[in-house]
This record gives sequence, structure tokens and C-alpha cells, in this order.
Amino acid sequence: MKDQDRLMADLDVSRETMDRLEAYTAFLKKWNRAINLVGRNTVPVLWERHILDSAQIMAFCPEEARVWADLGSGAGLPGAIVAVLAAQFCPQLLVTCVESDQRKAAFLRTVVRELDLKARVVAGRIEETEPLEADIVSARALAPLPDLLAYASRHLKPAGRAIFLKGSGYLSEIERARDEWTFDIKTVPSKTDKSGAILILGGIRRA
Repeated sequence: MKDQDRLMADLDVSRETMDRLEAYTAFLKKWNRAINLVGRNTVPVLWERHILDSAQIMAFCPEEARVWADLGSGAGLPGAIVAVLAAQFCPQLLVTCVESDQRKAAFLRTVVRELDLKARVVAGRIEETEPLEADIVSARALAPLPDLLAYASRHLKPAGRAIFLKGSGYLSEIERARDEWTFDIKTVPSKTDKSGAILILGGIRRA
């Protein structure tokens, strides 16, 4: 089964949503020739390595969520993918992509405009951006968990949750984070990385 078919089967993705995802991948491949959005060796496995990996976190979006903040969005992974899926599954959701690299921010603005997404791009540093009062904060391949918790505490509503995609070292990151932070956490095995996990955190506060 192709990765695209897996996505459609897992999430019951519509043809319109799939067309938007295909358009996103076309933009990414085009822009990646000029700026480093993703590792060039990962382009042949773009769907599993990046699209499916990002899409799997949509399952943890509460129905009542209205604001999703994706920190250090880079190529829009997962922020742009969340925005594409939200158009079908959570049309009330506004996705804010925070990215300090101006070229990557320009790419994200192009994606938002051309795919007509309910999203906006903030071109600035996470720690200098005005608090976003988000229901959900996400990040992928951005920083160690203690740093991510500092970012999340700035931009989350008090009852909000953080969703972080992590690789094989996530258990040691959780232990280190507990030296500085208290939080509730649920770990979910990643569907695309056998050694990785999705971390879902709430109640984040300094220890």
C-alpha cells in the first residue's frame, strides 16, 4: 500500500484534502532545491518520513480546540499538514506557524496562500513572539524537551496541551525535563518511527 493510500485509510481523508497534500509536497520539492526545508536524502521517502509522521498527531486534536500553534515550523511539518487536515476535520481551527528563518517563513506563506489554508505565519523567534494563547502547541525535531516546555508554557492556555514528536531518546528527555518542570504526560507510540513516540503533555509548570 502506498503511503498516500495509508493516509487516506487511517484518517478517511477526502480527495480534496489529498489534492492539497499533493500540492504541498510539490511546493516543498520545488523550494527544497533552493533552501534546505528537509534533508535531500529524505525527499524520496517524503510521505512516510514527513507527511504521515506529521499527520498522525491530528488524532489528538480536541473537538473544542480553536487555536493551534506550531513552533519552529520550518517546512510546515507538522503545522502546514495540520492546517490541511483541519480544513476537513476541524474547520474552526486556526493554525499559527512560528518560524524565525525568513526564507522558510516565505515558503510557509506561499503554502498558506496557494492552498487557501486557515493559517497564519509569524516570522520571529518563539521566545520573542507575543503569547499565542493556544489550545495546542506542537513541535517536531526542534529542541530538547526542557526547552520545548519553556516555549509551550509561554504560548499555551492554562488548560492547553502540548504535542511533541520525539525520536528514540524521548525517555531520557522526559527524565531530564522533570528536574525543571512538572507536567502530566501521555506517550503514544509513533506510527512511522518504531523507536519514537508522540508526547502529549498538560499541566505544564516550573518545578
